[in-house]
Amino acid sequence: MKILIADDSRVMRQIVVRTLRQAGFGDHDLVEAADGKEAFEMVNSEKPDVVISDWNMPHMTGIEVLRQLRAAGNNVKFGFVTSESTPEMKTAAEGAGAEFFIVKPFTAERFDEVFAPILG
Repeated sequence: MKILIADDSRVMRQIVVRTLRQAGFGDHDLVEAADGKEAFEMVNSEKPDVVISDWNMPHMTGIEVLRQLRAAGNNVKFGFVTSESTPEMKTAAEGAGAEFFIVKPFTAERFDEVFAPILG
């Protein structure tokens, strides 16, 4: 499977990649986007199976990316890894069709719990 990791922090993208590997998902094809606009474009060009997105990013937020993808009829599996977590954010994510919501800091065990059903 191909996984798109969207976060404006290069360090955080690297942490997500490392945690995916620690959780046993390192054999998947991992691609990265540095902001929301790039993430939206890469979903269309790279055709990932899963998108792991930050919530706050320049040009387009993660929730804007998700909403625009769904509005365009794209049903890629999409979720958030974010440092902010409010009930409103979780409700908005679920309402937009997010499959998961992981709060930073996270662990390999949390990734395994969330991604095992999705990535197999």
